[in-house]
Amino acid sequence: MADLRFDSQPPRFTDVPRPRRAEGQWAFGYREPLNKNEESKKNDDPLNVRDRILYVYSKRGFDSIDPADLRGRFRWMGLYTQRKPGIDGGKTGALEEEELDDRYFMMRVRSDGKLLSPEAVRTLGTIGQDFARDTADVTDRENIQYHWIEIENVPEIWERLEAVGLHSIEACGDSPRPFLGSPVAGVAADEIIDGTSALREIEERFLGNKDFSNFPRKFKTAVTGHPSHDVAPEINDVAFVGTVHPEHGPGFDLWVGGGLSTNPMLTEKLGVWIPIDEVADAWAGVAGIFRDYGYRRLRSRARLKFLVADWGGEKFREVLEKEYLGKELVSNPSPASPVGHRDHIGVHPQKDGNFYVGVAPVVGRISGTLLVSLAEVMEQFGIEGARFTPYQKIVLIGARPEIVDALLDRLDEIGLPGRPSNWRQNTMACTGIEFCKLAIVDTKDRSRDLIAELERRLPQLDAPITINVNGCPNACARTQVADIGLKGQLVMHEGQQVEGFQVHLGGATGLDANFGRKLRAHKVTSAGLGDYVTSVVTNYLVDRKEQESFADWVQRADEELLRGEQTLEGAAS
Repeated sequence: MADLRFDSQPPRFTDVPRPRRAEGQWAFGYREPLNKNEESKKNDDPLNVRDRILYVYSKRGFDSIDPADLRGRFRWMGLYTQRKPGIDGGKTGALEEEELDDRYFMMRVRSDGKLLSPEAVRTLGTIGQDFARDTADVTDRENIQYHWIEIENVPEIWERLEAVGLHSIEACGDSPRPFLGSPVAGVAADEIIDGTSALREIEERFLGNKDFSNFPRKFKTAVTGHPSHDVAPEINDVAFVGTVHPEHGPGFDLWVGGGLSTNPMLTEKLGVWIPIDEVADAWAGVAGIFRDYGYRRLRSRARLKFLVADWGGEKFREVLEKEYLGKELVSNPSPASPVGHRDHIGVHPQKDGNFYVGVAPVVGRISGTLLVSLAEVMEQFGIEGARFTPYQKIVLIGARPEIVDALLDRLDEIGLPGRPSNWRQNTMACTGIEFCKLAIVDTKDRSRDLIAELERRLPQLDAPITINVNGCPNACARTQVADIGLKGQLVMHEGQQVEGFQVHLGGATGLDANFGRKLRAHKVTSAGLGDYVTSVVTNYLVDRKEQESFADWVQRADEELLRGEQTLEGAAS
């Protein structure tokens, strides 16, 4: 297999038009930095900061850290300073970053779709206990995210992680961000193709590789061979999605240019067939296009989705084939999209006769202690391993049929139910104002309270409804593709500015992928969230047609029903 490298500019075979105004695209010779982020990366490759953390900053302490490393290059090692306690949401956009900085770090640990042994799960837990005030969150990029990390402890944390095959390299920054892999890769009875080997090859060849450490912005990857498309491929920069060619058999389609934030876009499906041993080369080609042609002038336009939107899928494929792969890709219709999403909660058959069991933390908020307890349960029941999911959940692999019931009972006891309510299963939340410097409102605690309130008020639900709660407009919790998406902001209530949310309704991935409907000037206070969600869900239950999903109902429902201004009667509780 060719080992693609890009130390020099690749030959140009295509007629890609130069932009009307300089966007800082390297492919056109624009190498001079056009903003402070690009200047910082040019001054020193961010991967070099690892040695300074190991041999300088961890020994001399927080005050020794160069600001350019602290608020820039540290991200390539999975480290952000966390939000200083006591700063309210109204000051988020008004204060300089250094005024928001605490002297502690958030650290993201990548799993990249790996099957984590009981030992690895225990290690993740003890790190939380020993160094992170017992914090540990499961994120929607299959990470473990710690808080309260001190710079002096980073070398030992890295050493413990590396001993179980984990790391935090390029978990943040303008880099190949943590990969999403199918949580049931290699075991699901209905899997099309196992993408695990492709993910491992991408990791081995390109993570920590300075040819791929300086993208215009973040670069998000997803790989799944499961027919449920369980990695939200529609909203990643690059996604490889399992498909079947009538002659060549199972392989992957290539989707590019997805992303949310303040300008949400769905991926362009290229309609190709790529064999598994060529996925890593195709990844390098897409990443190379982003690096060389991506817009570097304005950070707000620096994601791959803007380039794909300007070029279109046909031009993107042409450049990929002629300039980066040196051959044409095999055309093949894109695979059919499933209805909704699948997070693998509950008990499901494996191809080997065993079962996998998906469990639901509350909006991803767990602890080091809970991870240690989970490792003990895995050892007790002979579980092969665990994977994190893109929905802030955990899947246990390799449960023998005879132990499933006892396993579910034990998981209930430690607080990780495999038989959760709809509200616990289908609610996600970002980090929020507790630790995030971009957040405006609280998310984790408010979501936990909302789940408890809805379990009391609407305990029985015969149709899944997802709720995604975000603390700011950046959509880390995928606000726009939830049935009920809640974007944090300050709202006026009785003459006072209070925490609240803008509401998006009817968003989805899969067959009906779309961005939620926003109601003009409609805001909900944080305190009134339970009443609002109860009203709008009750209206759906009363007004829906047979087999009509919440997202479909939203598209036709009267606006006063969606605003919760009128609550219909007659819904079964």
